[in-house]
Amino acid sequence: MPTYAYSCKQCGSKTEIIHKITEQPRKTCPACNQETLERGPGGGVGLSFIGNGFYGNDYKKNSAPVGESTDQPASSPSASSSCCPCGKNSCDK
Repeated sequence: MPTYAYSCKQCGSKTEIIHKITEQPRKTCPACNQETLERGPGGGVGLSFIGNGFYGNDYKKNSAPVGESTDQPASSPSASSSCCPCGKNSCDK
């Protein structure tokens, strides 16, 4: 539900009230109990999701890093390269 900003004409207090969009604006001030409460401009959006979202970026299981395709098999080491993937150890054949 959205949060709306209200201000009272009588006592000048300001408050935020959460209610449905379909509900009528509140009229009674919670501070002075007068019927002089007015809803301010704007408001209505409490949370907005834009873009791909955190699930696709952070939690979705993906076997390949972003930008790499899993369609091609991993290349095998050639005879001239080392046996260790990090390159620190060499193969003694």
